[in-house]
Amino acid sequence: MPYLTQPGTQPAVSAGELRLGVPGYAHPLLAPREWDALPSVGAGVHWTVLNVADGPGERPDPHCLEAAGRLRNAQVRVVGQLDLAGGQRSFGALLSDAHRFRDWYLVDGFYLDRCPTERAALPELRRVVGALRDLLGGGHLVTAHGTHPHPGYAEVADQLVTFSGPWHDYRWSQAPEWTAAYPPERFCHLVHGLPRGHLAQALRIARWQGAGTIWFTDRTAKESRSACWETMPGYWDAIVSQVGTGVSE
Repeated sequence: MPYLTQPGTQPAVSAGELRLGVPGYAHPLLAPREWDALPSVGAGVHWTVLNVADGPGERPDPHCLEAAGRLRNAQVRVVGQLDLAGGQRSFGALLSDAHRFRDWYLVDGFYLDRCPTERAALPELRRVVGALRDLLGGGHLVTAHGTHPHPGYAEVADQLVTFSGPWHDYRWSQAPEWTAAYPPERFCHLVHGLPRGHLAQALRIARWQGAGTIWFTDRTAKESRSACWETMPGYWDAIVSQVGTGVSE
């Protein structure tokens, strides 16, 4: 497809700046405004998750091809969503999905959703991550645990999602001591149900806990686990003004 290019180098962001990790917008036909807004943020977006149909789908989706191509042409990293189901999905199934994401959408990495947290699951995750790096020739790998896992996971992926949940839990959350040994770009926090009036407080918490990538939204998870991430927050302009070098238009 002419609108797809080979992966480029993402623009650098100064130390101490937050960037956005977009955990999975709805299909481009259902959320066109959301997909159209991301290229203008540029370096303020660390990555955005592409989830076509609980994975890459059965065939290339032209709307997702176009959306992913526009993002990557704007040097926004696109990562394909692979569901680990808490470590229950087979190695073969994961690699099959990964190959389709790479062949069809030229993804720059993978978002390993529902990643296990216990020490016993580390060897298998290392095997999966090794195969994904071979497929990509490197790439950016995010392990989405939703909570702080065993410290050994920090040596496996490029970034860990160590919080994913509602604001009423996030405001009282704490980071374990082992996280202080790693730079902020190694950690991501995803928070839903966050009122606009508490946005500044949430940003302070992210910085205090050493997270360099965030996604904060006032949307809630009433309908499903992923519904809160499918549209942009009501305070989009306020979020964009806090991250990277991007400016909302």
